[in-house]
Amino acid sequence: MTHGLSDEVRAILDARFAAREAAIAESRKAIRAAANGIRALHRSDWETADALIAECGDRLESISDALAMNPELFGHAVVHDAAKEFAEARITQAVFTASTIPSFRDLGVDPVPYLHGLGEAVGEMRRRMLDLLRREMLNEAEDLLQQMDDIVDQLAQADYPDGMTNGLRRTTDVSRSLVERSRSDLTATVVQERLREDLRNR
Repeated sequence: MTHGLSDEVRAILDARFAAREAAIAESRKAIRAAANGIRALHRSDWETADALIAECGDRLESISDALAMNPELFGHAVVHDAAKEFAEARITQAVFTASTIPSFRDLGVDPVPYLHGLGEAVGEMRRRMLDLLRREMLNEAEDLLQQMDDIVDQLAQADYPDGMTNGLRRTTDVSRSLVERSRSDLTATVVQERLREDLRNR
């Protein structure tokens, strides 16, 4: 009977460890690029945003390449997080530029991180809506709130165990609460605007 790891087992585990470390490094860079891309979207710096989000997508592909020989690592949180951030960034970009929201197939990501990205995009949409309210762009803010509502409705239909969806229910609940707060903010602004209009007309 042998003791210790065989050379073959050690080689397999070494390869998995190297792939995991490479994926983690790329994931951090992908997440940073997505976050910076979203910040650029809020500044309406469309060209910078597109370049950063494209970088995130490229790094996501690098992660897939790093794990290609080790498919058992594809369920690792590092893959989910990078895919989620990429989905959130591309969805936010589509909303802000009045484009069609891409599907998970369009983005080449798994449905679970896609749905999480869809839910987290609601937070970016709320921030955008508050900016619109400050600029008194009420019609645009109302349209954005409707899109947020539609996203929450989609998420609510994904009624599967948390073990399958990586805790999607919590993301859905947070998104729903953001929509309700946004609805309240919009209603208050509309009422204030009507009061100002009444005072001007007296």
